[in-house]
Amino acid sequence: MVRMVPAIALVMVCGMALPTQARTVYRCMRDGTVSLATAPEPGSGCEAHYLDDNAAKVPNLWGELGTVSGALYQRVQGGKVVYSTRNLPGSTRVFGFTYTVEPSPASATPQASETLGASLAHAGLGRAGKARLDRYPVEFRKAAKASKLDEAWLRAIAHAESGYDARAESAKGAQGVMQLMPEVAREQGVRDPFSASDSINAGARHLRQLLQRYGGDYTRAAAAYNAGVGAVAKYRGVPPYRETLDYVRKVAQLHAHYRAAMGLAPLGGAH
Repeated sequence: MVRMVPAIALVMVCGMALPTQARTVYRCMRDGTVSLATAPEPGSGCEAHYLDDNAAKVPNLWGELGTVSGALYQRVQGGKVVYSTRNLPGSTRVFGFTYTVEPSPASATPQASETLGASLAHAGLGRAGKARLDRYPVEFRKAAKASKLDEAWLRAIAHAESGYDARAESAKGAQGVMQLMPEVAREQGVRDPFSASDSINAGARHLRQLLQRYGGDYTRAAAAYNAGVGAVAKYRGVPPYRETLDYVRKVAQLHAHYRAAMGLAPLGGAH
C-alpha cells in the first residue's frame, strides 16, 4: 500500500532549514509509491509544485484524508543537502511525525480531491447498456492479462468512463478510453492519452494498484477510480457523492453484463 506523508511537514522543515527552497516541493513517483522532496529524486518521476509563502494554508499534495504518519530524511545530492520523505541510499532520518489531513473548507459540499491514480468524482461519459466486446478486443485482452485483471471488469470501467471513445474528454480534464486524469497518465508513463492502447494499458495498471490497495474489493476500487482514495479513506468506503454512487452501481451492472457476455460465471457475494 502507498505510504502517504503530508506535504505540510516537509514544507515546515524546509522552511526552517532551507529558506531558499521552501517554496518548491517535488512530488515524486517510483514503483507506485509517492514521496515529497526539495529536489527531484534520482530514479523517480517528479513534478515541481510551487507554494505561495503568503498562503494561509499549505495545500494537500496527496489527497489522502485522515491521520497519517511518516518520516523526513536528509541526504547530500549534487553537493547540496536535500530533504525527502523517501529513505534513499545515503539518507539520514531527521524525525518522524503524525499529521491530520483535513478536507478543504472551500467547498460548501464535500468533493473528492485528486489523489494517487484517481480522477475527480464524475458521473462518467458512458451509458450502461449491452456489453460491447467488439471494441478493442486485442488491447483489452492483453492489458487484462498483463495486469492480472478480470477483463470484464476492465471493460466495465472503460464502458462507464467513456463508452469506448478514445477521443473523449471530460469537463474535469479526464482523457481517453479510460478517462485518465493528466497526472495519472504521467505517472503511468502515457505519452498519448488519446491512444486507445496506451490508455487501456495505463488504466489497467492503475486499477490493479487500486484493487491491491483494497484487498480485491471491486466496489471500493471503482469508487476510488472515480472519487479518489482520499474520499474512500475519509468515508471508510464508497463516499456519499451522487456521482460516485451512480458510477459504482453502473460499473457493477456493466461488470455483470460483460461476464455474462464472455461466458463467465457471475461473481458471488458482495461486488
